[in-house]
This record gives sequence, C-alpha cells and structure tokens, in this order.
Amino acid sequence: MTAAAQPPAADRPPAAGPSSRAEQAQGWRAPGQDAGWLNPLHERFLLKLLVRKELRVRYRGSMLGMLWSYVKPAVQFIVFYIALGVFLELNKGTPAYAVYLFSGIVVINLFGEVFGNATRSITGNAPLVSKIYLPSQLFPWSSMIVALVHFVPQLLVLVVGALLFGWLPSPTALVAFGLGMLILLVFTMGLGMLAAALNAAYRDVENFVDLLVMVATWLSPVLYRITMVQETIGGTIWWWLYQLNPLTIVVELFHVAFWRYSPAVVEGVAQEPSLMAPGEPFGLWWAGLLIAGATFALGTVVFERSTRRFAQEL
Repeated sequence: MTAAAQPPAADRPPAAGPSSRAEQAQGWRAPGQDAGWLNPLHERFLLKLLVRKELRVRYRGSMLGMLWSYVKPAVQFIVFYIALGVFLELNKGTPAYAVYLFSGIVVINLFGEVFGNATRSITGNAPLVSKIYLPSQLFPWSSMIVALVHFVPQLLVLVVGALLFGWLPSPTALVAFGLGMLILLVFTMGLGMLAAALNAAYRDVENFVDLLVMVATWLSPVLYRITMVQETIGGTIWWWLYQLNPLTIVVELFHVAFWRYSPAVVEGVAQEPSLMAPGEPFGLWWAGLLIAGATFALGTVVFERSTRRFAQEL
C-alpha cells in the first residue's frame, strides 16, 4: 500500500508552535503567550478600550455624569466637617481644618475606589474573562485608571481650597505629594490584585473589602490629628502599628503637601507644637514604600498564579 499523497508545502496549514520572528514583530503571539504582569504596558490599546468601557458603563443613563466626582466627596466633606469640625469643635484646635480634612478624604476615596474596583474587576468582567482571551492583568489596572480619572477633580478642588488658605506649592510639598501617590497606588494595587484573585473563587471577599475601606477612614488620621493618637497610645506596640499603616503614612504626606505649610498652620505651630506630626516632613515614607512594594509583589504573584483558573471559577 502506497502512502497517501502529500499536498504541496505551500498548501499545508502552518504547524502549531511558537510564532516566527516576523509574526512577533507584527505583534502576533501564540495563544497563552503574553508578558504577564507587564501586560498593561504591552497592551496599552486594549487597556484604553477597557477604561473607556468602564467609564461609559458607570455613567450610562446618568444626568450628572462626571459631576458625581465632585458631588460625592463634597457631601462626604460637609457631613464630616459639620459632625467633627463644628459639633466636636475640632476646627478650633486645628488651623485650616477644612484643608486638613479634605486632604485626608481624597486619599481614602482613592484608596477605596481602587481597592473596591480592582477586587470586582474579574467577576465584573466575567463574560470577557470566560469567553475570549484577554490578559487578565488589564482588568484591575483599568480599574485603577478609572479611579484616577475620578481623583483628578477632587485633587483640583483640594488645590483650590489650599490656595484660598494661603498655601503655595514648594519642593517639600511636591516631594510629599509624589511619595504619597507612589506609596498609595503601589500598596492599593497590590491589595486589589490579591483580593481580585481571591474574589474570583470566594465572593465574600468583596464584602470584606467594603468593611476594610470603611474602617480605613477611622484607622488613619483623616478626621483627627495624629498627635491625638500619640497622646493616647504613644510608646505602645499599637502606636508603632498605627504609624506603620501605609494609609497613615500617605495621609500624613498629603497633610504635609497641602496643609502643614499654609500660613495659618505655620503660625499656629509656634503656639501649639502638637500641630507638628512625628518625623516631619516625610515621616516613615521609607517604611511605607517597603510595605507597599512587598504587598504589590505578593498580590502580583497570587494573581499570576490564579489567572488560568479564572474562566473555570467564573
């Protein structure tokens, strides 16, 4: 029996295997081959599409649209200012208390939105994750970019409010703001990727994250001065744990950036030294950066090891 005739080489389908150099140069890759945690850098076009989708879905049918980025923090600020600043009279002992309060609120809002959205990024995009191939890393990163879009209007309001109290930008303020943003985003994305991987298997995780965000407002010096905590638990292990909380470090960096060097506060420090935070101007920034880096590494490793199970778990 003679062997079956083979079709000409030009008519044969390409053999399965790694793509050629020419195909790779054009951006083609074999399924399942990607850049891992570097996908957000390599797939910027897809990332941009996901960000646009998230913004359109969020404000679909909304009359105010992006104005909600101003309304929500404004209402939150008014409630806290009246309850704590007026009723509990914290504004009397804290010069420019409105700026102090709002500079902490914008940190917690950004933390809460990035953490919450990243946690739900895989389950919220279940049809895309389970039916077509997209690098899973794009989903939590697109959630972070959407949160930054909402953060910009709040930051503008904070800058305008600080200017009204006589604040002027300075190298110290810019360094404090840059360090605060770096620590906050790295730390929160690490937590978000870790929670996203766990939430794909256990839906209770997203409810637990909501509780953490609520508690974070009170476990960092957003509504009160850090020296009040030092007077109460200073010298104990709880004080050191409180100081090492990355959110505490970031909130204090934002206070240095927008509140600490305004004229009213500078004059008040001469009469009330307790207005100075421990370790000014940058405090334990190095510890915050180390903790944020370790959290990001842990979240990335767990997320990468879970990506192949997302389709089955969803």
